[in-house]
Amino acid sequence: MSAGRKLVIVESPAKARTIAGYLGDGFVVEASVGHIRDLPQPSELPAEMKKGPFGKFAVDVDNGFEPFYVVDADKKKKVAELKKLLKGADELYLATDEDREGEAIAWHLLAELKPTVPVKRMVFHEITREAINRALEATRELDTRLVDAQETRRILDRLYGYEVSPVLWRKVRQGLSAGRVQSVATRMVVERERERMAFSAAEYWDVRGEFAVAQPTDESAHGAFSARLASVDGARVATGRDFDDRGTLTGKGVVPLDEAAATALVRGLAEAEFSVRSLDTKPYTRKPAMPFTTSTLQQEASRKLRMSSRQTMRTAQGLYENGYITYMRTDSPSLSAQAIDAARRQAAELYGPEFVPDAPRIYAPKNKGAQEAHEAIRPAGDSFRTPAQVARELSGDQFKLYELIWKRTVASQMADAKGSTASVRLGATTTQDVVVAQRPAARVDAEFAASGTVITFRGFMAAYEEGRDTDRYADAGGAVVDAGTEGASATAKKADARLPRMSEGDALDARGVEAEGHRTSPPPRYTEASLIKALEERGIGRPSTYAATISVIVDRGYVLPRGQALVPSWLAFAVIRLLEEHFARLVDYDFTAEMESDLDLIAAGDKERVAWLSRFYFGDGTGTPEGEGLQHLVQDLGDIDARDINSVPIGDGITLRVGRYGPYVEEAGVAVGSPGADGPEGAGSGATGGGAGPDGPTVEPKRASVPDDLAPDELTVEKARELLDSQADGDLVLGEDPTTGTTIVAKNGRYGPYVTELLPEPELDPGLSAAAKKKALAAQPKPRTASLLKTMQVQSVTLQDALRLLSLPRVVGVDPESGVEITAQNGRYGPYLKRGTDSRTLPTEEAMFDITLQEALEIYAQPKRGRGATAAPPLRELGEDPVSKKPVVVKEGRFGPYVTDGETNATLRKEDAVESVTLERAAELLAEKRARGPVKKTARKPAARKAPAKKAPAKTSTKKA
Repeated sequence: MSAGRKLVIVESPAKARTIAGYLGDGFVVEASVGHIRDLPQPSELPAEMKKGPFGKFAVDVDNGFEPFYVVDADKKKKVAELKKLLKGADELYLATDEDREGEAIAWHLLAELKPTVPVKRMVFHEITREAINRALEATRELDTRLVDAQETRRILDRLYGYEVSPVLWRKVRQGLSAGRVQSVATRMVVERERERMAFSAAEYWDVRGEFAVAQPTDESAHGAFSARLASVDGARVATGRDFDDRGTLTGKGVVPLDEAAATALVRGLAEAEFSVRSLDTKPYTRKPAMPFTTSTLQQEASRKLRMSSRQTMRTAQGLYENGYITYMRTDSPSLSAQAIDAARRQAAELYGPEFVPDAPRIYAPKNKGAQEAHEAIRPAGDSFRTPAQVARELSGDQFKLYELIWKRTVASQMADAKGSTASVRLGATTTQDVVVAQRPAARVDAEFAASGTVITFRGFMAAYEEGRDTDRYADAGGAVVDAGTEGASATAKKADARLPRMSEGDALDARGVEAEGHRTSPPPRYTEASLIKALEERGIGRPSTYAATISVIVDRGYVLPRGQALVPSWLAFAVIRLLEEHFARLVDYDFTAEMESDLDLIAAGDKERVAWLSRFYFGDGTGTPEGEGLQHLVQDLGDIDARDINSVPIGDGITLRVGRYGPYVEEAGVAVGSPGADGPEGAGSGATGGGAGPDGPTVEPKRASVPDDLAPDELTVEKARELLDSQADGDLVLGEDPTTGTTIVAKNGRYGPYVTELLPEPELDPGLSAAAKKKALAAQPKPRTASLLKTMQVQSVTLQDALRLLSLPRVVGVDPESGVEITAQNGRYGPYLKRGTDSRTLPTEEAMFDITLQEALEIYAQPKRGRGATAAPPLRELGEDPVSKKPVVVKEGRFGPYVTDGETNATLRKEDAVESVTLERAAELLAEKRARGPVKKTARKPAARKAPAKKAPAKTSTKKA
């Protein structure tokens, strides 16, 4: 960099390219590529620090919660580049995002670069020429309060995760994680599933009919309409909302109809004379929705575009960095004066001046702590580009999301929709006696109801209409609609139904009066949209983190997407039960929301972060349960019964257990007469193991694996018995091995179906002690055991199949070069070849039985890939990389999916989904990887003589710049 130039640092290369085009030759714009520093893993600390105060968390909790930050290994080259550029600059502009995280990135850059030139903080919420020029003229100092809040959040999450997660490892399963927001979000999904499991459906009936004016006087009186039975003899007819989750009728003074009563009413009304009894018309007005915040954008993109929250945020990030929309992390629905003028002007031009109200609409944040960016998400610029104007520049998800944002923004400044809502009551008396709700048989007065809305002026609806989550009782007629946006759409259509013109007393023709049966539905499962909405309403977490939170709970296996619905796994049930029973405050909704409010107060300078962290971790010293700190909560947890935590009673003596290899149901079984494992690979050992003990056979529980696609609320007692019956532990005798004469049986074990041989009971001296019996049994030969292939089932496996399986491992031949035997075997991860310690994956299970020595040698001649896997086909083909001009594909790697052009590989980030990553995003990741260069491998140096002890190096400064 030549003298006199200004260095501008932003986060991403895409943002850097866009801004560089606006600033000109006097500026050099460089990307830090996200954060450059973070708290290291304790294992990555310098050796002399591992036993000191930073050794447990990389945070010194006893001295003001001082963090120890290190430059990430893959950012050292980038930091060196930035320092080099800074040497030739006369000014430094930190232009990272204007939220807490962006402020923290700027602070870390200052702490690491240690600039000696003037430093200016440059903020903007859109990347346009006008916005960048305004930002250059209105720079500010670094906001240390925002940095304090972000540091507190980072330290808080480190303490929470590092103290609670190990408890999950010991009591549930290795590798699990707990988090301040993710655990609460998982609890919400689990609680909803518990409601569904406890739900009892109620059956109820109603009557519907099609009606038309008997003698229409003009065209407006023509047309049929639908109406539902609303009351009998003046008493309201029960609908779905009149039953609780136990199936009990709770509505006061309502009349429930069963099939017999509904059918009798239909017969009694067959010849009845219907007429209009009342007609009520009211004006209808509807206001537009507020402009998008981060949360509402994620919700609406889920409803209308079927985009996940992660996909939405990734797409919005690209639109922002390329100058199409304003900053996408915001809690505020407010619009700037320029944006309001642009929206009003565009609405008038496109739809007409009558579609724009006289006064601008002003939207204020609902959340007092709203701070991220201080404006809503809208099209960038002082004048908006229409979707048609950007159609050639944007495609796919980017175009769809831009169009959604544009429509919502313009509609927010448009006039109200107006119309009228009509409600009609019509009725008749049955022509024969009817029995209703155990009343004496008599003629019944039946009254039907219908309603409809007529929109006379569309207003904002000409541009945009907000989607809605499905109401559990959305159907005005009482039919319960289950989860999904289709039900909501149907409801909206009913609300817009038009009624023919009619007057009180008009005679009506009844057409097709029918009885309809219904069953109440359980509470709908959360979707991403409804979970985000619920989290925001409770004040839990920040909208900018919701996408990451949902991604984590899905990736960890706590939640399994089923279409749009989020279904909790049984693993989540075990984790949440442990947290509820032993860390209740940490997953309490109000406590978690209060923590978020406190972080807002720290950002505002109204709370001191060290005192707040001290109270959270050490407690307030009152000795009350409410005043206990995290450090105390995680102590003395040895009394947690892991078996009990991982168990869920299903009923009738059947229990669901969360095992190491997945969930299974268990029921007390019958005595097993022969010893043996419960399944291959050591199954049956441990707390729930069975088999014969030293004193004879024991009672072995019946077990059956639970399929992954079976939701918890679908595991009834009947379904559990069906699983147990289909995977019964009773031996299926296949025949005798002609070589050994032993009986071969097929079984369903805890870890899957397998075949084994029944060895004769050993003859032991009855006078042996229990210890001696145990030793003698251990010395007996073990039965051969082999897992079934994926294509086999216990019910259909043959003796020949079993003998082939028991013949494994099969000797393929001897390697002519090394003289080492090559065998084909079946293992935990599938079929493979083994030559000494060198293993290679086989392409199919059948290959274990028919692969030749020559074919095996050819496999070993290929370079080893992972666990011996052969090259897999790409997951997706994206197109040509603009730099290397080579085809870019998405592949699955050892550490997750990655993009490659054949020369450079770049791992996809957590927010990048395989199914939605674009060529532009892939090119960006590859460019970042090329910029970092290859990772240098340092040669091992010979051990040196121990030098005299030196003082520990000074810690990286964490003081605010």
